[in-house]
Amino acid sequence: METTVLAAPPRLFPLYRAAALRRPHGSTLPERALRLDGVTIDRGHLAAYDRVCGFRLRDELPATYVHVLAFPMTLSLMTAADFPFPALGLVHVANTIEVLRPLTSSDTFSLSVQAEALRPHARGTQLDLVATASIDDSPVWRGRSTYLRRNSDKSVRSVRSVSSAAEPPPPASAVWKVPRRTGNDYAAVSGDRNPIHTSRLMARAFGFKRTIAHGMWTKARCLAQLEGRLPETFSVSVAFKLPMLLPATVEFSGAFSGGSDEFAVHDRRTGKPHLAGAIVELDRADPVEGAR
Repeated sequence: METTVLAAPPRLFPLYRAAALRRPHGSTLPERALRLDGVTIDRGHLAAYDRVCGFRLRDELPATYVHVLAFPMTLSLMTAADFPFPALGLVHVANTIEVLRPLTSSDTFSLSVQAEALRPHARGTQLDLVATASIDDSPVWRGRSTYLRRNSDKSVRSVRSVSSAAEPPPPASAVWKVPRRTGNDYAAVSGDRNPIHTSRLMARAFGFKRTIAHGMWTKARCLAQLEGRLPETFSVSVAFKLPMLLPATVEFSGAFSGGSDEFAVHDRRTGKPHLAGAIVELDRADPVEGAR
């Protein structure tokens, strides 16, 4: 696979313009990766991210933070001429992150992003966007985001409705009141300014009554809830279920046993699921390669 080395992180505003205007073509994923070397941490940005997602302010990076650093490169790949689908038509349905070595705010590392695993799905086509952080050519962090491209033009809401099992929620261990501003606050620290999260008018155009929370904010908030329990190296996988309309009151629940934790987020009133996830402790010497 060809690798394009970037001199600086891509600028997001031109990428959003490209996402709105580009008409994709083709049926295969680009056979190239994007790489950025010499990535360092802006401690002020890290602190802002920690506050929005509920993490303690500390030197170690939250597992979900590197996803944010890789986002401009991911969006650059998704808006390029050789990417086969419109970025705004893709639904983020699942995400797996592997922490192979804890990263701190003093680390310098390389980031790479590539698209892979184009495959049929009962409701369209799925693909993975894979980001990897490396130090001295050794992976220390990996994130795999699975996206669905529907065959029809139905809204994101319908995609997630059909993917959510009608099961009674487990007992809650915490209740979160999620304010309306969460979409804008997370957009400011993550760069993910998809208007369904920030504009009620645009959210309604996509079939939502109100703006919805970012799935990766919900995942990050779950890890913040579990922050004292997380092992040094681990894999955390989530499936995104029904969108969380803002403002919201939701329940966090978890079942913990040994090196494996299962957790979920449900609407407090209806019990409908927003997210289901699991954490598995990894052996540093034998990470789960390409876990999904």
